[in-house]
Amino acid sequence: MGNIYAGTSGWAYPGWKPDFYPAKLAAAKFLGYYATRLNSVEVNMTFRRWATQKLLDRWIAATPENFKFAIKANQSITHIKRLHDVGEITRDFFASLESMQASRKLGPVLFQLPPYLKCDLARLEEFLAVLPGAARSAMEFRHESWFREEVFERMRRANVALCEAESEKLKAPDVATADFRYLRLRKESYSSAERKAIRKTVEGAAQAGDVFVYFKHEDTADGAFYAESLRKDSAR
Repeated sequence: MGNIYAGTSGWAYPGWKPDFYPAKLAAAKFLGYYATRLNSVEVNMTFRRWATQKLLDRWIAATPENFKFAIKANQSITHIKRLHDVGEITRDFFASLESMQASRKLGPVLFQLPPYLKCDLARLEEFLAVLPGAARSAMEFRHESWFREEVFERMRRANVALCEAESEKLKAPDVATADFRYLRLRKESYSSAERKAIRKTVEGAAQAGDVFVYFKHEDTADGAFYAESLRKDSAR
């Protein structure tokens, strides 16, 4: 039985006051409070700039022992070089997260591909070969041409998770390619029936390993409440 890590894509949202964050809570204390209610967060700022050691140390100190950070890989890997000839920069990126790995707070690193990048098996194989086996990696494909068994089989060999992303435009198949699962739920809202279906999927996946689930952040705190409800209901 794996653990269920549920949260949102980010936490620094003043608009979540006073529904989620206390009205008088300082922004510097958002993460610490967030971590009292949710056990994981997806960090998107690393897509545009690398996190400094000082910033990582602050995040590590603000969160409890069992908290996990999922980190989005930098755009230089996924969008600028588009997975080609990225061995050195990928190793450097993982090295920059070494303190988080040492603290056991590093969750999966998410490689989100641009929507215009179509399936290229040779490029995928080249990239999978440079990923470090000591860390968890997940890939989010945003062109439907990637959703094929030849891709899934190569990811299984590398133990890299298919990011099961769901949005209004595209839904990835529910396919396990690693010993953990990664779900990104991008709709603006979910009905009670949809949340029950998500819970069933997550609980089923947790029978085989850890599951990481991230709801979309919005001006409102709905995603945070969805994640919190998922955690509580799954713990019963």
